[in-house]
Amino acid sequence: MPISKNRWVSVSSESVDDPAPGEIDEPSALLPTGPTRPQLSVPQPDHVDRLPRRNVSDGTPEYWWLGVHGGAGESSLARLDKHTRAAEHHWPQTAAGSTVVLVARSNMHGLRAAQRAATEWASGSLPGIRVAGLVVMADAPGRLPKEIRDFARVVGGGVPHLWNVPWVEEWRLGHEVPQELLPKDMRIVLEQVRIAATTTTAGFPAK
Repeated sequence: MPISKNRWVSVSSESVDDPAPGEIDEPSALLPTGPTRPQLSVPQPDHVDRLPRRNVSDGTPEYWWLGVHGGAGESSLARLDKHTRAAEHHWPQTAAGSTVVLVARSNMHGLRAAQRAATEWASGSLPGIRVAGLVVMADAPGRLPKEIRDFARVVGGGVPHLWNVPWVEEWRLGHEVPQELLPKDMRIVLEQVRIAATTTTAGFPAK
């Protein structure tokens, strides 16, 4: 059964398993898997479901990690690259525009928050904001339940790219992990994010 064209409602019952370690595409193969611009048919979420916005004037990073809920992991990701910053759960608005990578935990609460943020962007109500994709951070060790994997694909289908970051036990214990010591699969994900975020033109409504 094919996936519905409505990326926010349904998903194929014949879902494909997550790639095994070592099967993540190399950065050079990176292609968008979802819409790269807002869509006129998407309504803006209710005010209570929108993330706050913040004007930023003290320098602009290459891109922002936007945790769509508390504890999403945006600060952990920002510490891995000095050219990025955590958005502190706000849409960062700058004169030159901002590139944003959404970040959520791999549970229903986190994915629903990501869906609301993706819907807000897709509605075209955030001029100057470019969304490069969604990073789903593992909230526990081990394989994700099928229901979570399927819903993550539905949510990720509403933004240009979807990435899954595995569980990092050292972060749970409060330890810093240099990027070069992270598992290879995660380093590939980070490089894919960097490529997508620094080359994307997503987020500006069509004139």
